[in-house]
Amino acid sequence: MTIGKSRAKLVGAIVVGLSLAACGDRARIDRGDVDFEQYTAQQIFERAEYDLARNNPGQAADVFGQVERLYPYSEWAKRALIMQAFSYHKDKDYENSRAAAQRYIDFYPTDEDAGYAQYLLALSYYDQIDEVGRDQGLTFQALQSLREVIERYPDSEYARSAILKFDLAFDHLASKEMEIGRYYLKRDHFAAAINRFRVVVEDFQTTSHTPEALHRLVEAYLSLGLTDEARTAGAILGYNFRGTKWYEDSYKLLTGQGLTLEAAGDNWLRQVYRQMIQGRWL
Repeated sequence: MTIGKSRAKLVGAIVVGLSLAACGDRARIDRGDVDFEQYTAQQIFERAEYDLARNNPGQAADVFGQVERLYPYSEWAKRALIMQAFSYHKDKDYENSRAAAQRYIDFYPTDEDAGYAQYLLALSYYDQIDEVGRDQGLTFQALQSLREVIERYPDSEYARSAILKFDLAFDHLASKEMEIGRYYLKRDHFAAAINRFRVVVEDFQTTSHTPEALHRLVEAYLSLGLTDEARTAGAILGYNFRGTKWYEDSYKLLTGQGLTLEAAGDNWLRQVYRQMIQGRWL
């Protein structure tokens, strides 16, 4: 049984563990105070699989740890370590999951399951993104770890999933910039709002938030009387996002003040516009 080839095999291992543990006293270790030194590595491993199949991942992680403690450097210890990382993650104990996955990578960097360990490590950050409010440190760490999966294991099944999650995490960062920018805009803190929307346009231009960021720049610049910047933001919208409601709203705002949507002046948006026309943007 190996885990790296297919996630289905991981599920299969759990089912097998449940069957073995339930079939008799030979393979099963009962609950309660256990002297694990009396049992073989395989028996302890199967007891951990039994706990995992019974939806007790925290207990399973502890028991998998006994395999590593009592039978270090064995093949069972290696298998137990990756399963311990999985069990901790299933228990939402992300810190311990990350630690176990990192140990696996450190001890077995060339093993076929190293890619899965790296993926679990990335998930330990990614699955906390929505829990951290405006603190985006874990999001950046998730992006870095997901990139490791993509670059080091490009042909693995985990790379495909990592690419999707990388895009979602990247989009998440942009959404947070937009959230803060809107907050400032509603309170007429136009300079602070512009700084946030500029980050989205320059650093997150491939995300779904770029059209709105450009429209909010039109709003903010018009409020400050900076018509060249507003017109240029509108021109970028017209060039790349003409079919969006954000272009329609910007068009109404600008033409309502007798302004055209075209690149004007010498500002950072004019540079973005030039890059776009030359095909180096979006």
